[in-house]
Amino acid sequence: MKKEEKNQMIDSLITKIANNNYIYITDISDLNVETTSKLRRLCFKRNITLQVVKNSLLKKAMERSNKNFDTLYDVLKGSTSIMLSDTGNLPAKLIKEFRKGIIKKPILKGAYIEEMCFVGDDKLDTLINIKSKNEVIADIISALQSPAKNVISALQSSGNKLAGIVKTLSEKEN
Repeated sequence: MKKEEKNQMIDSLITKIANNNYIYITDISDLNVETTSKLRRLCFKRNITLQVVKNSLLKKAMERSNKNFDTLYDVLKGSTSIMLSDTGNLPAKLIKEFRKGIIKKPILKGAYIEEMCFVGDDKLDTLINIKSKNEVIADIISALQSPAKNVISALQSSGNKLAGIVKTLSEKEN
């Protein structure tokens, strides 16, 4: 590969890294063509970008980006591919689902999620349980609405009781 081509690849990786807050570094080596195709199709269906990259080029792109990838440099050995997504836990869920059969790949080498780095395949369950920004916002809104709903419900039920009492009293006087 010529120097020009390498620089173009690095620039392309820098752009992808800069535009993504959810980056998974995986190992999909030893997968046959059929299994790799299944993985790629599954990634495509879930709007996850899967790309095999050279470690040296990825490291240079990471170094040139505005993000702190220091703890992930050590995982850039052997065969490496990256998964990019708009949702933080989606690639982790895909990896776990894909490995349910006999296949023990892809292996999670590391992940960059919203300025935090996770290293090692043992972090997969942690990453699965990370909530997306929209899920956290929904939880907060639900928690904020709960007391208001209780007050409204109490007022409505006591209002019904009060109306029933007034009606009963008005009927007794006649």
